[in-house]
Amino acid sequence: MLLGIIILIVKCMVVAVAMVSTVPMSLLAERRLSAFIQDRLGPNRVGPFGLLQPVADVIKFFFKEEFVPDKANKIIYIIAPLIAFVPGVITFAVIPWGNVSWGNSFATGETTGFLIGSTGSLAVADVGIGILFVIAISSLNAYGLAYGGWSSNNKYSLLGGLRSSAQIISFEIAMGLVLISILMSTGSVDLNKIVIDQKDVFWGFIPNWLCFRQPLAFLLFIITAFAETNRLPFDMPEAEPELVGGYHTEYSSMKFAMFFMGEYIAMATMSAVITTLFLGGWYFPGMEALFPAETTSPIVIGIISSFIFSAKTAFILFFFIWVRWTLPRVRWDQLMKTGWSILIPLALLNIVLTAIIKSI
Repeated sequence: MLLGIIILIVKCMVVAVAMVSTVPMSLLAERRLSAFIQDRLGPNRVGPFGLLQPVADVIKFFFKEEFVPDKANKIIYIIAPLIAFVPGVITFAVIPWGNVSWGNSFATGETTGFLIGSTGSLAVADVGIGILFVIAISSLNAYGLAYGGWSSNNKYSLLGGLRSSAQIISFEIAMGLVLISILMSTGSVDLNKIVIDQKDVFWGFIPNWLCFRQPLAFLLFIITAFAETNRLPFDMPEAEPELVGGYHTEYSSMKFAMFFMGEYIAMATMSAVITTLFLGGWYFPGMEALFPAETTSPIVIGIISSFIFSAKTAFILFFFIWVRWTLPRVRWDQLMKTGWSILIPLALLNIVLTAIIKSI
């Protein structure tokens, strides 16, 4: 029992450190990649090759002046950044970022089952309703943006908060419909079982990932993920040329930093969700042949599967950054039209197509 609690604490610490470390690494990668795309150098002064630039940014945020607007609702103004930051971290707790067995289950006794669950998942919380939990918690991020925009008593902030609410409502409907088609294909809401459903290959060489079996759902989910995380071309809540800074116009110092970190953590969490649902999660075809479960230590399999999951997630993060510095921001009316007139009908069509294929 004590060993189980210790292992659970270790898993929580691993996830917490990984999530916090993702922010400076993603920030440095974004600056470097944007500089490369725009044919400039990027950060190259602080530390060797500019690697310590994120550290300098953290120090800058700590020492910037902390203020609260006179007419702001002070309680909500202070809580809003926390609401925007926490959901991304909580959501990651149910994502299986590795497994100690390539098989469908891993049961070597009561203690092992307590430590990692009957499926061998390395998720902090191996719950059976993973997708429902992800949808429920990730949607809370919009409250932080809306509260921050309203409580600041600034017209630009208020417009940013309203945009955030409308955008989330529009695109979460499409995202939910996409997930219905995923549930129809896999027959489960358990994230670990969805990963296992994507094992092996079909037609002899194509991975059995849902991005190949459900290409329309994959495309729609990617688009809604950009809107969910307020990333270009859907960063309407902050849209600097139009709203100065949107919902975080009146924020500074560590409150602004929490909004900033919340965006990158949400981006990392959404990348992990995409990896789990569409890219086979912690599994890669051929791993069972290279590292047979009968002769390979569960610890080794856990490390390898975690590395596979991290590599896939890093690729999706790169895609998020690449798109931001490639595509222009869409107009507000185009954004809403995309959500209601294009994505939702296509998501409904995909459900019908999935039902037809499943019935054949």
